[in-house]
Amino acid sequence: MPARPVLAGAVSYVRDQLGLNAGDFLYEMCEGILACNYPVPDRMLRLSEVIVGQYIRKEMIGNHPFIGEFDLFAVEGGTAAMTYLFNSMRENHLLKAGDTIALGMPIFTPYIEIPELNDYQLVELNINADADARWQYSNKELDKLRDPKVKAFFLVNPSNPPSVRMSDESLEYLASIVEERPDLIILTDDVYGTFADDFTSLFALCPRNTILVYSFSKYFGATGWRLGVIATHRDNVFDEQLKALPEAQRKSLHKRYNSITTTPDDLKFIDRVVADSRTVALNHTAGLSTPQQVQMVLFSLFSLMDTPDAYKQAMKRLIRKRKAALFREIGIAPEEGDPNVVDYYTLLDIEQLGGKAIGPDFVKWVLSSQEPVELLFRLAEEAGVVLLPGRGFGTRHPSGRVSLANLNESDYVKIGRSIRKLFEEYVEKYNQATGNKANKNVVKK
Repeated sequence: MPARPVLAGAVSYVRDQLGLNAGDFLYEMCEGILACNYPVPDRMLRLSEVIVGQYIRKEMIGNHPFIGEFDLFAVEGGTAAMTYLFNSMRENHLLKAGDTIALGMPIFTPYIEIPELNDYQLVELNINADADARWQYSNKELDKLRDPKVKAFFLVNPSNPPSVRMSDESLEYLASIVEERPDLIILTDDVYGTFADDFTSLFALCPRNTILVYSFSKYFGATGWRLGVIATHRDNVFDEQLKALPEAQRKSLHKRYNSITTTPDDLKFIDRVVADSRTVALNHTAGLSTPQQVQMVLFSLFSLMDTPDAYKQAMKRLIRKRKAALFREIGIAPEEGDPNVVDYYTLLDIEQLGGKAIGPDFVKWVLSSQEPVELLFRLAEEAGVVLLPGRGFGTRHPSGRVSLANLNESDYVKIGRSIRKLFEEYVEKYNQATGNKANKNVVKK
C-alpha cells in the first residue's frame, strides 16, 4: 500500500536515528491506535514524548546551543495549553489577583481576555510592537519588563495578526533582560514558527524562564485533531518559585496534591499542570487521547524524516503564491525583503496601502472621514470572505487580516479585486471632498 514505505521509514528512523527500541515503538503505536488503555504516563506516552521532543528541537530550537532536557505535556491544541497554564499558575500562586503581566501586543484575543476574567483579575501591561518598524518591539518597550512588579510576559511569536517573528536582535535583547530578571516567567506561543525562515524560539534562549506552547494545527492543516504540547525545561524557575513559597501556601498545595503523590512538595510544575487539568482527583485518567498522540508522532516523524524540508518549502511557496495573487489584483506590490515576515497572515491596511499608492493627505482623509470597519464589511459582502481586524483585535482601524492558509487562490483574487474597487471609490470621494485630482487608477494592474 502507498503508506507502507513511510511507515517502514518511520520505524527505521526511530531505531537508527533516535536509538529507540523498534519493538517498543510499534507496541506503543499499535496500543495507541487501538485506544485500549488510558494514556500512561498521563503527561505523555513515553516514546511519543521522545519523538515529539525531537521535532520540537528541530523546529523551535534548531542549531541554537541548548543545554539540558525538557518535558512535554500533550494537550488538546494551543487552546487547552492556554487554559491549563493560566489555571495552574493561579492555583500554585505563581500568579495571583492584582499581579501585573505583560502582553506582547498585538496578540491573540484570549491572551487579553482571560487575565481580565473574575477567575484571575490580573493587571495587563502592553508591550507594543511598532507597525511602522515592521511590527518589531523597540528596546524601550521591552525595557518595561525590567520592572519587578511584572511577574510574567506572554507573547505570540510569530505574532498574530501581523505574522512577523521577533528579530534576532530583539530576542537577544530580551534574553539580556531575563539575565537581570531571573524571576520573570515567560510564555511563548510559537504555533506559527514553522512557517518562518530560520526560526528560533525564545524557549531556546531563555529555557529556564520560558514555557513553550506549540500546536500542530496550522502547519499540518489539522485544527480538528486538537494536537499541541506544553514544554518546560527540567531546570526551571517555576519549580524554583514553588519551593520558595511561604510555608502556609506550600502546606495548602501539599494538601491539594497529596492524593496523587507521597512527595507533593517535589511535584514538578508541569506535572501539576497535568493534575490540575483533571481537577487533581481525576489525575489517574488525565492525558491526551492515545490516537491523538499517535497522530502527533506521525506528524513529527514525517517532518523529521524530511531532511531537505520539502514539505516546509512547499507550504511557504503556497502561501506566498496566494499573497502574490492577492496583491496583483490590488495593483500594489507587497513589501519584500524582510526576513522576519512569515506570511501565514498578511495585512490589508488602507492606511499603509493608501499612503504608498496616493499619498499622506489621502490617508489623513480616509482616517478622519471613513468608517474603519467598512473594509471588513465590504469584503464580506462582495467577496464572501470574513476577515478579522488587522491592527489587533478590538481596534477600530481600516485594515483586515487575511489568512493565506485557508482559501483557494481564486478567493484571494476576489479579495484583491474588492480592495481595489474600494480604493477607487475612496479616491473618487476624496477628489470630490478636497478638490484634488488624484488618479483613482494610480494603482495600476
